[in-house]
Amino acid sequence: MARGIHAGGVLVVGLGRFGSALAINLERLGHEVMAVDADPTLVQQYSDQLTHVVEADATSEAAMRQLGAADFHRAVVAIGTGIEASLLSTGVLIDLGIPEVWAKAITTPHGRILERIGAGHVVYPERDTGQRVAHLLSGRLMDYMEFDDGFAIVKMRAPREAHDRTLAESALRGKYGVTIVGVKRPSEGFIYARPETYLRADDIIIVAGSNDLVEKFATETG
Repeated sequence: MARGIHAGGVLVVGLGRFGSALAINLERLGHEVMAVDADPTLVQQYSDQLTHVVEADATSEAAMRQLGAADFHRAVVAIGTGIEASLLSTGVLIDLGIPEVWAKAITTPHGRILERIGAGHVVYPERDTGQRVAHLLSGRLMDYMEFDDGFAIVKMRAPREAHDRTLAESALRGKYGVTIVGVKRPSEGFIYARPETYLRADDIIIVAGSNDLVEKFATETG
């Protein structure tokens, strides 16, 4: 395999803001990464931060095959400056038989085309970040994660009405339709929430439920 990366490594195509951050963090988490970009300036820029950086045209099947791209099991097309290059690069990786191909979408139509040509996972970094920041700015949420099926998980302070009571006593699930799945106290780790879990004013809680119910819960208990 190219440059000695084993099959568990990740191929990242595109070293823009999203791709470079992804590649650097994957390496930080212990993954072997091969990053590819056609821009020699970007390749040079990240050569000191990434172990394997290659200048190549990812829209060329011959070039990617020569790099050993077909040996990877996972790849991410992080190209964000051109839809055509994104689609062509994604198609090349799919044609090479890479089992798990992720692709960054710039627009919703772009994402639909990526899905149609076979990308198994399509991500919208700008849209998702905008939604997350909007939720953090507009309420008392400390963190917010939304899933495609209308489900969300949030981190927030324990609501006032639940202070100095157990979860069973406050009956938050019955009243708001959300589930408290975890609790964190200052200087302590998270614990799984149980009916007998006692909430204090300085506790942080993890709440799960539908987007609408989670947002309503955060608003009404603020």
